[in-house]
Amino acid sequence: MGGNNPFIENPEVQLPKQAYTITFQPGGEVVQVNPEELPLSRDGLVGSILEIAGGSGIDIDHACGGVCACSTCHVIIREGFDTCNEASEDEEDMLDNAPGLTIQSRLACQAVPNGESNVVVEVPSWNRNLVSEEH
Repeated sequence: MGGNNPFIENPEVQLPKQAYTITFQPGGEVVQVNPEELPLSRDGLVGSILEIAGGSGIDIDHACGGVCACSTCHVIIREGFDTCNEASEDEEDMLDNAPGLTIQSRLACQAVPNGESNVVVEVPSWNRNLVSEEH
């Protein structure tokens, strides 16, 4: 799916200039992020947690395709929160609809780490797609 939401202004982001890791909890999957070869999934902002997760084979539900039009990709950034771009008003409006909201909550499609430190992301249990369908 993916693409841009024509009804919102894309936030300013700083893409990483150095390698870092994202650890996805509770599974403990660790993704080594090389800024010269970002794992692309085409969902969310370039370099976003959602795009890196999807490009690395880690599933985070995202009903709108990663265009900041829902709150299904809500995650909690346990470490490295300050290395992500600031949440836009549009993202904060969408987060208001997310269950289990915390001060460290972000939409994975909008949060772009700058690589200054490693990041630990918790995917809430209600947001994990545990169903696998064979097609």
